[in-house]
Amino acid sequence: MSFTPTSVLVTGGAGFIGSNYLLHVVPAHPDTQYVNLDALTYAGNLANLRAIEEADNYAFVHGDINEGALIDRLFEEHQFDAVVHFAAESHVDRSILDPTAFVTTNVHGTLVLLQAARKAWEGAKHACRFHHVSTDEVFGTLGMEGHFTADTPYAPRSPYAASKAAADHLVRAFGTTYDFPYVITNTSNNYGPYQFPEKLIPLVIRNAVVGDPIPVYGKGENVRDWLFVEDHCEALDSVLHQAGDQTTWLIGGDQEITNLELVERLLDEVDRATGKPVGTRRSLIQFVTDRPGHDFRYALDSSPVKEALKWTPKHDLSSGIARTVAWYLGNMDWLNDVLDGGYREYYAAQYGSRGMN
Repeated sequence: MSFTPTSVLVTGGAGFIGSNYLLHVVPAHPDTQYVNLDALTYAGNLANLRAIEEADNYAFVHGDINEGALIDRLFEEHQFDAVVHFAAESHVDRSILDPTAFVTTNVHGTLVLLQAARKAWEGAKHACRFHHVSTDEVFGTLGMEGHFTADTPYAPRSPYAASKAAADHLVRAFGTTYDFPYVITNTSNNYGPYQFPEKLIPLVIRNAVVGDPIPVYGKGENVRDWLFVEDHCEALDSVLHQAGDQTTWLIGGDQEITNLELVERLLDEVDRATGKPVGTRRSLIQFVTDRPGHDFRYALDSSPVKEALKWTPKHDLSSGIARTVAWYLGNMDWLNDVLDGGYREYYAAQYGSRGMN
């Protein structure tokens, strides 16, 4: 199936994956209009989007996906024929401390968007599509062997994963009940530029630079599959434009590694990039009490998306880590602004009292 949207609502486009997605698609599809709706909570950073903020086919709207009246107005004004839904609370540790925001944003916010899209697209004489971006964590945990597939039963084990699983179920239920046009993508751990430094890779790089301890849960034996964010965004673009309706696609990097091995490789790359003997910073590793319900391993079977949509990641873990470390070392001002809250000054300086659309 070929689908070419003319007007796309991107939710959470100032976050990590959302901003990388917009940086990819806005210049790639100049005839498509993109509206970025973001609440600019702690992880939303408009400075990520400086390269496209003046583009003719891009606009930013400051708002929350739970604001039904706002969502309805945007659909009426912009005549969206596609939604790419990134907006989510996404940090597992935060969900353990307080699950409420995760249910509010990830479940109720998704429902608000689905209702608005269903109402706007009812009786439409042209193709429309709701692309829900989800996670591998909805499937639970794996042992040392095997991979999740699109048919794997859901078994979420954290409040974050449960909220994303509920959102996935809502999207599919709309498809069955209302013949609603959707695609769902579940991805493995993403990394790369513009990631908020509460997540493992930017946290390790930042702490390595300043000499702070590197916390590693348990013995560091948990296994994750890592995907460079730009590769993920290319896959998302292919799914939106080429996948059939009411389908699910798993997008992984096929780069499995234990958390401890990943941290060691990151520290060695920082040593290499800063001219220190490789291995110098490994002494910063500090093992800490494991996270409650810590899933042991995630791994996705990405063969369907590779075969059907002719997508393959361009980065293996070595090249991706090298690019990521180089980006953060070359953008320490960005990282420091995020850590001290200074990035919020960019919003005020750029938009001031004018507000958003």
